[in-house]
Amino acid sequence: MALLNFKKREKPAAAPGEANQELEAFLNGYSIEVMPRTAEKVDDFRDLLPAGTRVYIAHIEGTPIEDMVATARRLAGEGYKVMPHFPARIIKDQATLDDWIARYQGEAGVDQALLLAGGVAKPHGDFTDSMQLLESGAFDRAGFTRLHVAGHPEGNRDIDTDGGSSTVDAALQWKQEFSERTDATMAIATQFAFDAGPIIAWADHLRAEGIDLPIHIGIAGPAKLQTLIKFAIACGVGPSLKVLQKRAMDVSKLMMPYQPTEVLTQLAAHKAAHPDFNIESVHFFPLGGIKANANWAIENGGPAAKPANAT
Repeated sequence: MALLNFKKREKPAAAPGEANQELEAFLNGYSIEVMPRTAEKVDDFRDLLPAGTRVYIAHIEGTPIEDMVATARRLAGEGYKVMPHFPARIIKDQATLDDWIARYQGEAGVDQALLLAGGVAKPHGDFTDSMQLLESGAFDRAGFTRLHVAGHPEGNRDIDTDGGSSTVDAALQWKQEFSERTDATMAIATQFAFDAGPIIAWADHLRAEGIDLPIHIGIAGPAKLQTLIKFAIACGVGPSLKVLQKRAMDVSKLMMPYQPTEVLTQLAAHKAAHPDFNIESVHFFPLGGIKANANWAIENGGPAAKPANAT
């Protein structure tokens, strides 16, 4: 029923040069993800991002913790809220976890984190999932005020190998219960998707299951179509991959960079029509580059998206 209502209420996109107030409101307070090597390509984030933007730092297997902490220190120094990834399967043991937290906190003032299993087949040590990280008590002892966990609108092939969603749902239910017994602010940050319909259905499903953690919906930023298809397949993006495949069949669009305008305009319209919709924020994966993503947000996000150095 939610999807039918969504289609009835959908509004046409704003004309070129015309502000889309619903989209601007939906983008307000967006977050973005970087890696140490991609952050190095940006001279000053204040030329691209609004002051106080939450910047996630993805921790890819093999990245030295020193590089992660240095990136966190730099971003914090430029006035941004830093949220490093803590991938359970690449953290050797409790001592390593405590050390990482202490480094981030002591050198960059970090007090928030994204906890996830991590896309590693064989754990490096004692941890296999984000629930173990939460249960360790390390973040509570360090006084972290915000903890995000991962969500997958189109399923997670690393967890539900049979194509179902029961294991993923059970994990989110556990995290919902954990949030009710902790002082930390919690939210779900999701894998990216390209189609509003499955995203809305998934968010409604969580609410029906009693999971009301706010959702920060993952969206791929502007990029070449071939780049997005490669990442989508590698990351296990599900039904909404058809959006990209359909675009690839249109010769007039094949060579044009993908932009997330359509999916975000639809989600923004749904949010405006359903104020209790549990998607709270947009989280960008800048697969086509941080500058391209930031510039798109500046063009579509209104005054709140202006870079810090432009205000």
